[in-house]
Amino acid sequence: MPKSQFVHFLLGGAEFEEDEEYLQFQFRFLYILMLNGLVFNSAILVSDGLGVMKLGTAHLIMTHAYSLVSLLLMVLVWGRKERFFRVAWSYVVLNFLQFVSALLFVTADEMRVVWFFLQISGVYILLGAWPGMVNTLVTILAIHGVNQYLQPPLSSHALSTLTLSLGAAGVVFHVYSSRSVSFHRRMVESNIQLRKLSTEDPLTGLLNARAYYALVDRLIRLSTRSGASFAVLFIDLDHFKSINDRYGHEAGDTVLKETAACLKRLIRHSDALGRIGGEEFSIFLSTITPEEALKFAEKLRSDIERLMPRIEAMPLRITASIGVAMNQAEPLTFAEIQGQADQAMYRAKAAGRNRVTLFDGQAVSHATTVVAH
Repeated sequence: MPKSQFVHFLLGGAEFEEDEEYLQFQFRFLYILMLNGLVFNSAILVSDGLGVMKLGTAHLIMTHAYSLVSLLLMVLVWGRKERFFRVAWSYVVLNFLQFVSALLFVTADEMRVVWFFLQISGVYILLGAWPGMVNTLVTILAIHGVNQYLQPPLSSHALSTLTLSLGAAGVVFHVYSSRSVSFHRRMVESNIQLRKLSTEDPLTGLLNARAYYALVDRLIRLSTRSGASFAVLFIDLDHFKSINDRYGHEAGDTVLKETAACLKRLIRHSDALGRIGGEEFSIFLSTITPEEALKFAEKLRSDIERLMPRIEAMPLRITASIGVAMNQAEPLTFAEIQGQADQAMYRAKAAGRNRVTLFDGQAVSHATTVVAH
């Protein structure tokens, strides 16, 4: 097994999305805690067997039960991130019971209360500030509650010191975890905004040219490997410069936004849509025949013509010329296919605009001949 796969296995085997960084950290932290708990529990059992430690019958049973339940929880959560919180809470409760058992029954170990400090820090990191605070309070109350059953019980001085130190540890971890989570969330939000700015056209909300080309490159490689046909559409609004010159850039922006919304409504989830120039858009259509691509392009053309955005309180008729290019027997790069769609679009412009034109091999054929008015 390669090293990377082995590490992935040791960290719980789950896959996470790009925006699940903190959940990934929590999940892997839980898995490491459980592995660590099993290792140390085994060491404690070996120490008891060698006579180095004296657990006593009751705590020995609890230690064996702890190991079995921990192993079961590891199996339940492995590769299943959606089970994280339920398993995490179960593991926290399991550890708490283990430490209370040690406090009650391992009376020869005067340092056994140290485990509660580890419990507090682990809960704050694993589950967050409020679960950590609740755990701290429950720990303090539990120690006070069982103290009368200890042989010998903790002195009032020791009990006060332990209470204050547990409370102080809880406050420190509460502040730390709250600020850490808050900082992480701000970082995630900032990264989301940066990714959005780097991939999204700010006017239309579509993919910008760079992000669109990168996505379509990946989609073409996938289609080529699977042998699926695909099409690229080049959409150019007719006489757009005259709209800007006559009505102003605000009117031009309105036309672009309504056109983008129209295109977005029509594409499928498996397709890709981007604004690649001032009034130019491109669409990648996956798993589609030439006939279906032409029908889809004609639907786009007619819907754009029916948009009639209101400019200066009057409906404005807009049209588009659309070039269509299909993948060929010989694999082509996206730049080559986009170039063919671009040629087909310019032929549509030359033939009178407001029409769909198909690039067919070395020839360009008109799919529709709707004459612009």
